[in-house]
Amino acid sequence: MKQLIAAVLILVTSTAIAQNKKKQDIDAITAMCGCYKVSFNFAETFSPNTDYAYYDNYRSGALEYVIPVEEEKDKIVLQHLLVIGDTMIIKHWRQDWLYENTDLYTYDKNSQWTYTSLPAKEVKGQWTQKVYQVDDSPRYEGSATWVHYDGRHYWENTADAPLPRRDRTKRKDYNVMTRTNRQEITSYGWLHEQDNDKVLREEDSETLIAEEKGWNTYTKVDDSQCQVAQEWWTANASYWNDVRIVWDELFATKKDIAINMKVEDKILYQRLFGLEKEMMDVSPYNSELAQSKIKEVIQKHLKSDQLLSALN
Repeated sequence: MKQLIAAVLILVTSTAIAQNKKKQDIDAITAMCGCYKVSFNFAETFSPNTDYAYYDNYRSGALEYVIPVEEEKDKIVLQHLLVIGDTMIIKHWRQDWLYENTDLYTYDKNSQWTYTSLPAKEVKGQWTQKVYQVDDSPRYEGSATWVHYDGRHYWENTADAPLPRRDRTKRKDYNVMTRTNRQEITSYGWLHEQDNDKVLREEDSETLIAEEKGWNTYTKVDDSQCQVAQEWWTANASYWNDVRIVWDELFATKKDIAINMKVEDKILYQRLFGLEKEMMDVSPYNSELAQSKIKEVIQKHLKSDQLLSALN
């Protein structure tokens, strides 16, 4: 009997510890929400090629609003919105956080992602961060444990990704960015620190072109500075919810994904942003019609016939 009681106490204690840890994780994730003055900083730091000509440092800044658009027991979706001037809003990147998730889409190269299933025991207590592009197409994903120690709260993972926008139209010497991302909650807001490898990946080889340091600070400001972003999201959230639904149908097939980002001289995000304006002019908003047209757009950019049929 004593052994049974001891076993029950251990189980209860471990469950309580796990629940408290998960709450800390959720608090850290949701702490990234709010209105921020953001500073983007990137610098190439090393190349194994002694003749390599380093690119200039990249610096930029913006006002950014991060809003939770889905909050469930094991899933938190954060949408980033750029605030330009007093009236212009640009839908920016999105990060989904999934608890003990086993389904990943890992980036290969040339706008191709491979479905990967992880063993449940490998992701116990972990959170997957799924990062999406402005049109909600996939970007990169990784699973890791949130760390809460000595007053620090951070999550770190390494994952392959397509080229960032700052290099996409300028660089042809590499085709994969291997990103080590660290997101840490700070006294001023949060920090997105990066250690990136710029890699040329070919069928039978992989060459490191250069290493890069990223240091992006999110300094919290009063939410009133992002009021225009809040209003924009209230007006447009229905359409982007439908875009997420259609993409989720595709991801649920658990098949590899290959995307032609540019078709007939138009980029995927241009078509989806244009469709947004068209659908928001329909009154009342028609979700069924929107999803049908969103599917048509995404199908136009998919390379795989098998995946095309999956969306019909």
